[in-house]
Amino acid sequence: MMTMWTEDGLDAAICVACSTQFPADAGIPAVCPICADDRQYIPEGGQRWTTLRAELGHHHNVFEEVEAGVARIATAPTFGIGQHAWLIETAECRMLWDLVGYVDETTIAGIERHGDVDAIAISHPHYYSTMVEWSHALGDVPILLHEANRQWVVRQDARVRYWSGDTLHPCVGVTLIRTGGHFPGGNVLHVDGGAHPHDAGLLFVGDIMQVVADRHMVSFMHSYPNSIPLDSGSVQRIADMVKPYEFDRIYGAFSGGVVPDRGSEVVQESAERYIRYVTADSETTIS
Repeated sequence: MMTMWTEDGLDAAICVACSTQFPADAGIPAVCPICADDRQYIPEGGQRWTTLRAELGHHHNVFEEVEAGVARIATAPTFGIGQHAWLIETAECRMLWDLVGYVDETTIAGIERHGDVDAIAISHPHYYSTMVEWSHALGDVPILLHEANRQWVVRQDARVRYWSGDTLHPCVGVTLIRTGGHFPGGNVLHVDGGAHPHDAGLLFVGDIMQVVADRHMVSFMHSYPNSIPLDSGSVQRIADMVKPYEFDRIYGAFSGGVVPDRGSEVVQESAERYIRYVTADSETTIS
């Protein structure tokens, strides 16, 4: 029996489809608003619920050191949407970027072997998952969310710290950049080259930008599962917001989601390409 979670965290309802955890006193919600939104979906079999207690022992989290100071955390078998979390270490701090819904004592021990975590930052509501339990297990570290996404936080907690404006610097060399796009408060995380073991900067994007099959290209969507494109103005804002920052690699939310080099140029080229196609008229696209 775990003792490090919040008193009722083991039995609080979790949406099976997206792994969002609700307050324990909410009981079993009628619907998950994250999944009912057009950016996600309620599965054909209907809304289903589970708890951390029910999932313990049925999954495990795998750590993969992808480069110095960067570790990917993935859940097997997949739980919820199937995104990855990232443990990022710089000369000044350690941060968790995005989260997976499944967490247990082994996972926390694996993180703590690297040292204390200073903060959790999350790109958008699809990855809020069991964030309060993660924070509590790591010593009540702050959870940094953009205030524009406040309406999507279904489990309010003192550990959640809302930030405003277009940038936040949780520590030297690390910047959260509000790009908008997929969600109004969508944000990405930039690690400056000087704060990292390598000279080039890094950009962690969740799926605010999606690394696609051609790993020298990213794309943008309002909804990925429902194939709803993002408008050209929002795509241009994303490109403009990250343009002042230099970065080589881009790390996305899913397996294979890494742009290995030329990241800064890839974003600008991809945005220009996307806007060109979605604003073209039929005379220019039919030959």
